Amino acid sequence: MTQIKLTNDHIKLLKAKAHHLNPVMIMGDKGLTENFVEETRRALAHHELIKVKVAGDKAERDALVKELIQVVDAQLVQQIGRMAVLFKRNHEAPKIMFDSIK
Repeated sequence: MTQIKLTNDHIKLLKAKAHHLNPVMIMGDKGLTENFVEETRRALAHHELIKVKVAGDKAERDALVKELIQVVDAQLVQQIGRMAVLFKRNHEAPKIMFDSIK
């Protein structure tokens, strides 16, 4: 299923919700392994909004996050330093409602 188009108001709401979250996934030196991808998919299906901590230098982190969002079909809400916030709508059982946004 296709993801919803995130507006600036959606992103603002998701950033606020993500502020208090701890990283659910921590990518180490092994990089983007099959197990990491599967666990990320499970976490996104369960939570919809997750933080991922990524190791490496800036260029490597940016490339890994870009590849991760393509592989798991998620949307990047924000990336600050080693932390990336990912969102993927669970169409069968949505957890985050955008009702307050017009």
